[in-house]
Amino acid sequence: MGLDMAADELKSVLNRLRRAQGQIAGIIRMIEEGRDCEDVITQLAAVSRALDRAGFAIIATGLQHCMAEEGQVDGDRDRMRARLEKLFLSLA
Repeated sequence: MGLDMAADELKSVLNRLRRAQGQIAGIIRMIEEGRDCEDVITQLAAVSRALDRAGFAIIATGLQHCMAEEGQVDGDRDRMRARLEKLFLSLA
C-alpha cells in the first residue's frame, strides 16, 4: 500500500509533522535548560497527539482510497481492511 495522497491532504500531514518536529526541538531545549518536569511532560503529550493525528490522517486517507477502489476481489478488500485495521490499532 503506497502513500498516495492528494496534495492538500499531504500538505496538512506534512505541516503537522513539521510542527511536531519543532515541538521536539523545543522539548530537547527544555530538558537541556533544566525546565520543570511538568512543563516537559505537557509538551511531550502535545507532540504525541500531533503525531497521532498525522498517523490517523494518513490511515483515513488510505481507507478513503480503499473504499473508492472498485473491482477489487473480496479477498483483496479483506486483506487491505485487515492491514488498515492493524495500522489504526498501532496508533490507538
